[in-house]
This record gives sequence, C-alpha cells and structure tokens, in this order.
Amino acid sequence: MKLIDIVIVNWNTGALLKKCIESIYNADLQYISSVIVIDNNSSDDSFKLLPEHESLKLITCNNNNGFGKACNIGAEYSDAPYLLFLNPDTEIEKTTITEALNFMQLESSKDIGICGVQLVDENGVVSYSCSRFPSLLNQFFKIMGVNKLWPSLGAPMRDFSHLVSMDVDQIMGAFFLIRTELFREHHGFDEQFFMYFDEVDLSKRISNKGYRSYFLSSVKAMHIGGGSSDNVKALRLFYHLRSRILFFKKNHTLSKFILLVLLTIVIEPITRIINAMLKLSFNQILETIYAYYKLWSWFLSQESNRE
Repeated sequence: MKLIDIVIVNWNTGALLKKCIESIYNADLQYISSVIVIDNNSSDDSFKLLPEHESLKLITCNNNNGFGKACNIGAEYSDAPYLLFLNPDTEIEKTTITEALNFMQLESSKDIGICGVQLVDENGVVSYSCSRFPSLLNQFFKIMGVNKLWPSLGAPMRDFSHLVSMDVDQIMGAFFLIRTELFREHHGFDEQFFMYFDEVDLSKRISNKGYRSYFLSSVKAMHIGGGSSDNVKALRLFYHLRSRILFFKKNHTLSKFILLVLLTIVIEPITRIINAMLKLSFNQILETIYAYYKLWSWFLSQESNRE
C-alpha cells in the first residue's frame, strides 16, 4: 500500500542529492508512492547525476523560489496520505520510512500531525532534531550567547539527549513527516519565509489547532547540515534573521515583535562581530556585516512601503 510521497527541494546540491535519492531507493519501498524533486534553478546539473526510477518525478523551476514555495509546488504533485519533506543533505536508513509510517498509523498517534526522527551526522553522533518554539526570552539568550553556556535556555533542544521519544514543539525540517490532509488544510508552508522558520511557523499553526509534533527517537536518518546554503553563509544569515523577524510579527504580540526587532538590528550585530573577533575570523566579520547590510536594507524598504 502506497502511503507517502517524498518531496525534496534542490539547489546546487549535486552529489548530496544523488546520495539522498540512492538511500531512498536502497530502502524499504513498500509505502513509497513517489519521490518528487523540485529544482530551484540550479546551475550544477544536479539532475544529471540521479538514477532513473519510474517513481522519480523531477520538476525544474525557472527561478529560485525558496524552500517553502518549492515544497508547496512539490506537494501539488502528491496524492498520498502522507508527505515527507526531506533535505537533500540527508540519507535515510533501510527501515526509516517504514517505521515512521507504522508509528503514525497507530490509533494512539491519530492526533500527531507531524513526526520527526533522530538525526545523526556522518560519524553517527546525534545532532539536535527538535526544538522549542522561538520566544523573546530564548532568542534574547541566543543573541547574548548565554545559551552556549546553558543550552536549556535556548530554543534548539541541545540539552535533550534525543534518546527518548516525546512530544515537542517542533521537529527539524530536514525530515518533516506530515499528514497530507493537515498540510493542505493549513495551506502548506507560508511562502513569505524564503528559507528558515517556514517549518516552525507551520508547526506552530498546527499546534494551535490541537495537533501534536512528535520526536521518534527509535528511528534514524543521517543529516550532514548546511547543504545547498553552505556556500552562501552571509545570505544564509540574512534569510535566517529576516525569517525570525517575520515569524515574530506573525506569531507574537506587537510589543514582543518590536523588542525582537530592536535586539536583532541593534544588539545582535555587535555580539556576532565580537564573537567573530574572538575567533580571529575576518571572513565571519565580513559575512556578518554583509548580512546585516542586507537586513537593514530590507527592513528600511518595508518601513518605506508602509508610508
């Protein structure tokens, strides 16, 4: 019985995408209906490396739509009851999909809307796979660097062993298993988030409707991290900061949104540059300056459009 379509968004991931696809077709295929790859106008001929398979659907876009919009495009090609949004820098194990779906099919799981699995790196070391929702307090601790000393004060659950299955606020977008009906009922990912915070926002909306997000520790997938955005670190930082501002504007009170904006555009560039100086990283200083130049330009353009 075919229960799931897998959607992968690609942008210049080349060999990583190839390994990801190969891991899927080397796995248990009993539940997999199709693998849908959306290419965001790559320039590295990623598709030429991929193996041929009757269930593999390759969709080429003429521009870079960002993560959320590309996922929504991929979801339009799905008619399965479950959707798995999978990063191209992940590799699944033989039974990853089967075990995750068997869990979601349980009667006790009927109010679980989103499921994630234990993500490990290339060395088998557990990386954080779930997170708390962003709050003004945990973002303040992040900006000030306090969460590095006391991880429990931050949003990412780095203080959690990831050896126990449990309800969480949100699971990582690298392996994001969701009921298709629920995804469509909530109109998918909010496309104002070009990248980052899109899965946080969707998890928040689904949580507000009474559905749970669940971290399943007994099932694993490998996640390298970075992937397509590793070569554009300054832009990656810009999109992260911009998406965080958009998330707070949408999901928090006006006062918390204003405080977050002030922390982001006034305090955080200082703490990031100091951190880069302590590391003696001139490149990181330049990346930070460029990212904040982009952020300030974007923020000022938003303000001028309101006038």
